[in-house]
Amino acid sequence: MATPNDGLWRQPQPEKDLSLDDITIVDKSLLKRAVGAMAIGNAMEWFDFGVYSYIAVTLGKVFFPSSNPGAQLIATFGTFAAAFLVRPLGGMVFGPMGDRIGRKRVLAMTMIMMAVGTFCIGLIPAYGSIGIFAPILLLVARLVQGFSTGGEYGGAATFIAEFATDKKRGFMGSFLEFGTLVGYVLGAGCVAVLTATMSEQSLLSWGWRIPFLIAGPLGLIGLYIRLKLEETPAFQREADKRESEAHSTPKDQFRDMLVKQWKPMLQCVGLVLIFNVTDYMALSYLPSYLSATLKFNETHGLFIVLVVMVLMMPMTLGAGHLSDKVGRKPVMLFGCVGLLLLSIPALTLIRMGTVLPVFSGMLILGVLLSCFTGAMPSALPALFPTKIRYGALAIGFNVSVSLFGGTTPLVTAWLVSSTGNLMMPAYYLMGASVIGIVSVLALHETARKPLKGSPPCVGSRSEAHAVMRGVRQAAEMDDRVPEATAHA
Repeated sequence: MATPNDGLWRQPQPEKDLSLDDITIVDKSLLKRAVGAMAIGNAMEWFDFGVYSYIAVTLGKVFFPSSNPGAQLIATFGTFAAAFLVRPLGGMVFGPMGDRIGRKRVLAMTMIMMAVGTFCIGLIPAYGSIGIFAPILLLVARLVQGFSTGGEYGGAATFIAEFATDKKRGFMGSFLEFGTLVGYVLGAGCVAVLTATMSEQSLLSWGWRIPFLIAGPLGLIGLYIRLKLEETPAFQREADKRESEAHSTPKDQFRDMLVKQWKPMLQCVGLVLIFNVTDYMALSYLPSYLSATLKFNETHGLFIVLVVMVLMMPMTLGAGHLSDKVGRKPVMLFGCVGLLLLSIPALTLIRMGTVLPVFSGMLILGVLLSCFTGAMPSALPALFPTKIRYGALAIGFNVSVSLFGGTTPLVTAWLVSSTGNLMMPAYYLMGASVIGIVSVLALHETARKPLKGSPPCVGSRSEAHAVMRGVRQAAEMDDRVPEATAHA
């Protein structure tokens, strides 16, 4: 990474006055470490959070005794949704804090809180032992998880976006969701192995605790990895700038987001809506829908989801790479239109209830979801300037997730239960896709461009010289236009 003595941390001037010293040159080894650390840390966070979804049917029996499996599932997903209600609070606390004290320190805090919350779930006695206090303690642990997650995605996406070069920000950002999928796969794999190798009685008695207790050592590993990182060049530049200016209070920072950035915030909410409704429908709700509603073999269902997520890993990286070539908008628009047209066929296949059609339907949703997991981590941070990027993204992201994403399993389970219409998941996805199409069309293309308020970011000095040649050629063209107009 270039040092301040190299002159590469200066506050950028207007583009027409851009000099070589204004361009940020990122050391490739440091970039790989940053991306790897965020992906690994994110995998550990989402292992913790995802395990709850995959063992939801068992948790319903442990914490919510009822003769109606549908009621158990709704109660379990109600607790799942409750964690999302505090996510905006976590975003409001951790996001602006990350803009003030640094991305790295806040991301270490979120890692600790998530690990503690998940580990504690594994220690809670069952309903049969302590009665109503069991679901209450489960709710408290879920709220701790939700609060910490409120600062995770916005910070991790910001961290990678600010380290990545302009040409490869989409590909580098896609590793964040690659890490999420790894976490989900580990969570689903762990639950699948338990359900396949243990009797139902053993699983209900103590086996369900194992994946939650694993969170303790995983959290320590993730914390160590994140503490070894450096701050992002964009944040360090912004911090240097603030030293010579009047300090803004958190209240001023929050007002600046709402007053000056309300349009990007709305765009963020719309984009996150389609992203997370699809995510939580496909990877959280449908596994339980298969076993509790369609009576599909629970172990077979988990392994199908596991295989689909493994296939999504290279598809996510491919979508991120493609977004650097053709743009973020075409990739995300393909996913939105695909959901509008293919949700009903996909769910029709899933409802057939045999392995191959179920796998085919889930794979269709996985391919379309990959369009979002590949492009969103680079598209969302580009909506906001550096000084409020973490805070604005964390708040906008988590408000949308809380209102629409995290409630998807609960609302869909309720719709299916109350109407008896097993196609409700498809209709829900189609409604979200319409909002997604509008949000994507309203977006400005950001592929291969510097982040707002930042100079160009490149991977070598030769790239920096190429940028300067492009700037000079553009300036010469601008100078010729008035001359040509005058001659005309």
